[in-house]
Amino acid sequence: MMKWLVRFVRDEEGQDLVEYAFLLVFIALVTAVSLDLLGVNLNVLYNAIASSLPTTAPVIPVPGS
Repeated sequence: MMKWLVRFVRDEEGQDLVEYAFLLVFIALVTAVSLDLLGVNLNVLYNAIASSLPTTAPVIPVPGS
């Protein structure tokens, strides 16, 4: 039993898979936070552009008059 326990503790076969899973989760979290911040900044930018545009529609002359 003791040999099995020692072998189990020293076995590193699945360790790479766990490390890749942690890396994938970290990349996904960074991407989600970045996209959230980007969305907020784009919203602020579009609102600034919209507020700088004139609020009344321009008068388009009718041809022939």
